[in-house]
Parts: sequence; structure tokens; C-alpha cells
Amino acid sequence: MLITLEGIDGSGKTTVWEVLREEFPEFVFTREPTETWYGEGVERSMGDDDADSLAELFLFTADHANHLSETIRPALAEGEVVISDRYSDSRYAYQAVSIEDHVKRPLEYIRGVHQPWTRPPDATLYFDVDPETGAARSGATNKFEQAAFLSQVQSNYERLFDAEPERFVRIDASRSPEEVLDSAVNAVERLLEDRDE
Repeated sequence: MLITLEGIDGSGKTTVWEVLREEFPEFVFTREPTETWYGEGVERSMGDDDADSLAELFLFTADHANHLSETIRPALAEGEVVISDRYSDSRYAYQAVSIEDHVKRPLEYIRGVHQPWTRPPDATLYFDVDPETGAARSGATNKFEQAAFLSQVQSNYERLFDAEPERFVRIDASRSPEEVLDSAVNAVERLLEDRDE
């Protein structure tokens, strides 16, 4: 089973991912960008305000492809539960904003690039917070963390949510950290129960 954690920057999903690692030590925990040389390329591009957005999309896509082959698919083949902090939905939501000046219908374009070979998540916990709060929490340290940008990203997440409501679990990330963490742990436990029924 593949469970992904998604949300705009500052939504708290990485903190949740770290707590879930403690709650469920038997699971495989991973993230995108990865810590491979593909992921390092992504990180360098994210830190460069002048990076070409289309080239950056394909850096992210290469990192995702390697993540699938090296981590996701082998773990799933072994029957493991995998929890990933960010996954393909991040690409769809974020890079669709970045490349909108280059490509018509960017979200559909990016999904089309991934569709033939990616492994869709079985469930996605979506941490919902308003863009201003997200930007303030994240510190707006790079081009992807600005409130105006995050507002467009959030709109893309809502489109993804509307297209597959059965896959997403919306968690109100504006609440206290303790409440968000409890909601996330409960959601994972429910997903596991539903899988075992």
C-alpha cells in the first residue's frame, strides 16, 4: 500500500511524516525530492530563481522515475506499506504553475507525461492550510514558498482532489500540531483497517 502526504509548503506534512515514522516503524518511509543525485539536481534547481521551469519539471520527473524503480516498486513488491512525503501530486500541483507560460493546460500535460509509467498512490493525506499561513510557516525561503505561488498550487491540489475524492483524506492543517498529528495517525490506522477488511 502506498500512502502519500501532500499539501502546500508550510502545511506541516513533513512534521507529520516524521511522527508517523515513530508511530509505524515497520513501514517504509521515503520522500521526494530524494537524496539521490537526481534529487540533488532538483534541490539545486529549486534554489535557483532563474532555473528554466520546463527543465526543472523534467529534473523532478527523473527523480520520481528513479524513486519508483529504486524504492517504491521494490518495497510494494515485498508487501510493505510505503509512506512518501510528497509524490506525483506535488509535481502536478507545483510544476503546473511553474510551466503555465510554456504549455497549454499544464496540469493535464504533466499528468499525461507521468500516466504511462508512474504508480498512483492508494491513498493521499492532504494537509489543507491557507497560502498565507503556509508561506509564513515555511519562511518563504525559495520561489515555491511565496503566498501568491502557493495560492495557485492550492487551486491545483483542489482540482486533483475533486477528480479523485475517494483517494484523498483532507486534514485541516490550520489546527494545533497535536490535533493535526492525531488526525493523521487516525487516518493511517483507518486506511490500514479498510485494506485488511
